[in-house]
Amino acid sequence: EFITPYTPEQNGVIERVFRTLKEECVWLCRFQSRDEAERLIARWIEVYNTERPHEALAWMSPVQWRERQQQAA
Repeated sequence: EFITPYTPEQNGVIERVFRTLKEECVWLCRFQSRDEAERLIARWIEVYNTERPHEALAWMSPVQWRERQQQAA
């Protein structure tokens, strides 16, 4: 299922992830090259998914939340 083009309000979750990426990584860095940008953004994504607590997930990282869900199943 796709959202209507040019309607970001239809996909608020990913829009919020992109905003957080910009606030916590992109806008804080002055990348010297595309390779550096790709490396730092990839590292940010790794931290976002494995270490960074998320309010919507009871202050767990997505990895921690998924592990807890799997244990409960």
